[in-house]
Amino acid sequence: MDKYKLYKLIRTLDGLKEERHPMFEKNRFMKLLAWFMIAYYGAILLLLGAVLPLGMSGEYYGVAAFHVFDGAFLWVLFCDFWVRFVLQETPAQQVRPFRLLPVSKKFLMHTYLCRSGFSPGNMFWGLMLVPFGMLAVRPLLGWGGLVLWLLIWWLMFVANGFTYLFTRAMCMKNILWFLVPAAIHGGLIAIMTLPDRNPLDMPCTRWMYEAALGNPLPFLIVAGLIALWYWANYRLQIGMLNDEVANVEEVKVKASSQMSWLNRWGAMGEYMKMEIKLRTRNKQVRMQFLVGLGCMLLLSGIQYFTDIYDTWFMTSFICLYDYIVLGMMTLIVIMCYEGNYIDCLMSRRESIYELLRAKYYFNSALLIVPILIILPLMISGKVSVWMNLGYLMLTAGVLYPLIFQMAVYNRSTLPLNQKLMGKQGNTTQQIVSLCVLFLPIGLERLCTIVAGEVWGYVILMVFGLIGILTHKIWLRNIYKRMMVRKYINMEGFHCK
Repeated sequence: MDKYKLYKLIRTLDGLKEERHPMFEKNRFMKLLAWFMIAYYGAILLLLGAVLPLGMSGEYYGVAAFHVFDGAFLWVLFCDFWVRFVLQETPAQQVRPFRLLPVSKKFLMHTYLCRSGFSPGNMFWGLMLVPFGMLAVRPLLGWGGLVLWLLIWWLMFVANGFTYLFTRAMCMKNILWFLVPAAIHGGLIAIMTLPDRNPLDMPCTRWMYEAALGNPLPFLIVAGLIALWYWANYRLQIGMLNDEVANVEEVKVKASSQMSWLNRWGAMGEYMKMEIKLRTRNKQVRMQFLVGLGCMLLLSGIQYFTDIYDTWFMTSFICLYDYIVLGMMTLIVIMCYEGNYIDCLMSRRESIYELLRAKYYFNSALLIVPILIILPLMISGKVSVWMNLGYLMLTAGVLYPLIFQMAVYNRSTLPLNQKLMGKQGNTTQQIVSLCVLFLPIGLERLCTIVAGEVWGYVILMVFGLIGILTHKIWLRNIYKRMMVRKYINMEGFHCK
């Protein structure tokens, strides 16, 4: 088979990959929701592309709108980089199904790297840039200037994509590589926001203006970066693929902590040890925890240092998100990791009940983390003390009991040592996730409108306190319902 036919076959197989996935039938709701969100954000970008030229041209004393926009192009690249962690796979993940076939791994890696570079995702921001350029660039620089301006943007997105691929591949080796782009982006954001005048404004504006005028230097520099990152990605990911085929893995022997201070709690203490080890040893859960913690720090930091999130909705959302995200990441798939040894749990009387109690106590204790993160916002007056207490009690007493109901219905086993975040979750899990992220904001708004700001949050605190005080009752109810469905659930856990 020649390479062109092989390339066509790869495209066909990629198109069928979603339909072949065992969760395809269960995830139709999420596929529709994903298409809706893509259309929604696409419409937002189109609107921004049409509105920004009008606003920028009138607010900056006659400076051309595209000069103002180009001065802040780093913000767009930062957003593009971090969004890719949710949407884009690395070539090593895509080549994996072909690794035992008589197909050249080098050809496959070059194919997927090129497809990553020419991915339609690199053109998604064009929904904003094309209308913006038509209104702001073309009247001043003509069609040629518009084409060159859009071309330099596209090349920067391609370079950004290859930068992401390298970072994501390194994160598979060590999760601490997340700190490298976070530190670089955080430092650049500090340089742009902390001084009275952004020192990177004029260099960025000049760079884009020279490209729009046809100066070849910006294009050569970006093309050089693309070539460098392409070569680095190829060498790194082909090496990772060879190591995986050869089953080569670095193993570090660590002393296992006995955590004897939990022995006083008996069986429940042992299950709390398992919860701690799940987050420290499981690569996927550990990465989820660090990503959730990073998102909490990012959103809270943006609200602390800027005023763009000072609306009531964003303030409530950030406060709620900080409290719920760490618990929701593991509780929404509650019992799915335990599905690997569900037979052992079922063999002991009421061990599932003790496990549920341990999970509730551990995740409730974990709420100390968002308290510390939100504390500077309370001191600065961005978040009221009443809102903080209201969402704290509501999370522990209302939202956690809601998420714990998934223990009755979850029956899919998740691997204990999975490096990559695979496609997981069903419609019920996704609906519950959306409910706990957005419905409390509506409840908070309703209570504060009806009873006033202080008494509204007191109502939320009362709801949460009732759930906390009755936690043994609703945990026992969940346990009994699980026992009614135990054979159905065990059958699902065994079908890995």
